[in-house]
Amino acid sequence: MEAVFERVRAGGAAEALYWRGERLSYDDFGQRVDEWAERLAVDGVAAGDVVAFTGDYSPGTAALMFALMQSGAILVPLTSEVEAELDALLDMAGVAFLYAFDLTSDEATLSRRADAQAPDLIETFRARGRPGLVVFTSGSTGAPKGILQDVEQVMAKFVQPRKGWRTVLFLLMDHFGGFNTFLSAFAYGGTAVCPGGRDPESVARAIQEARADLLPTTPTFLNFLITSHIYQSFDLSSVELITYGTELMSEATLQKVLEIFPAARLKQTYGLSELGVLRSDSESGDSVWVKVGGKGFETKVVDGILWIRSEANMVGYLNAPNPFDNDGWMNTGDEVEVRGEYMRFMGRKTEVINSGGKKIYPIEVETALMAMPNVDNATVEARPHPIMGQVVAAKISVTEPEDPKAMTERLRTLCNERLARYKVPVRFSQISADDHHNVRFKKVRHNEKTR
Repeated sequence: MEAVFERVRAGGAAEALYWRGERLSYDDFGQRVDEWAERLAVDGVAAGDVVAFTGDYSPGTAALMFALMQSGAILVPLTSEVEAELDALLDMAGVAFLYAFDLTSDEATLSRRADAQAPDLIETFRARGRPGLVVFTSGSTGAPKGILQDVEQVMAKFVQPRKGWRTVLFLLMDHFGGFNTFLSAFAYGGTAVCPGGRDPESVARAIQEARADLLPTTPTFLNFLITSHIYQSFDLSSVELITYGTELMSEATLQKVLEIFPAARLKQTYGLSELGVLRSDSESGDSVWVKVGGKGFETKVVDGILWIRSEANMVGYLNAPNPFDNDGWMNTGDEVEVRGEYMRFMGRKTEVINSGGKKIYPIEVETALMAMPNVDNATVEARPHPIMGQVVAAKISVTEPEDPKAMTERLRTLCNERLARYKVPVRFSQISADDHHNVRFKKVRHNEKTR
């Protein structure tokens, strides 16, 4: 960890961070970190304290994160998207200090939570004398789980020097992938590019103004960028690498991205908050087959499900049992196909549709639908059926207005020509483009169980 901190301190005049037209050198950024270290001391923040902060990437939040890590505190990054459940999350993590950042001024207001009770796992972790990180699962299948990571273990992968990129910090800071991207931007002497928002125009503007060359994002956002045609209004020629993960990539979207960014290399990524982010190597830029693993990770496939063992396993859940078996392996729940060293992710086991005993992977049907005329995006999910158990339903957003009944007839005819009969959706509905995804630009499927 110290090696990374020293590298950041030695950055000098090189650009460390871009935010709303403001450019900070590594010297400037180091000064901001020192200012936050002084403020933390005045505020009474010490090693082992659980400190939350709300906002988005900015000079203030970035400097605070480094100051907290250097002080040995336990970081709890949060965004405005969790406002409705903020108190519950703060209680779960035993947060004693909360810094709320104003998104415009970048000023932070401190609230102390005198009655905070840290969970047993954090009390035990404090004995290590290391900084920690708490992130929360989405809670899409129940109450959110609090995940505690040892920051020193997380940072170990960044000790070996690599190329520094001008990286768009697209993934939110309360997401483990976002924290990983944040660390990599600074650890390798690159530039952290903070977008003004996560809509296509804000991201495209940040790329153009900062000449960003690395865009870590999601397939859903890439599809949104394509269908919005925003890319036509900005100069995105600086982009050399696009990494995508957190969900499956439609081959239809992949081909469109290659057309829009002909000079960029595309790379699929894979990681879990419980395990860390694995090294990955796509078979080719136009392929969804990928090799995952790398130093510190082991993988195996059991009955079509990917299992992973990691040296950077989380410390544990704050509010749930340990998910690892006695040998340290975790069932990811991801179904995969294997071809030599490469695998293709087919979907979460919970998202697979079982119709009359036949498996249907939503991504297969979505890829077919998104290659059809006037289909902007498609989300495929299960619906209960009294005889078949489950059947396929498709939610469609269209590029140009179209009568829903005419759309249904047209798409059903095309699906019958291109898909096995049991994969053809029995129900089509029209939704807006925004209704396909959550605030993290990740596609949301609401599979209904058989009643």
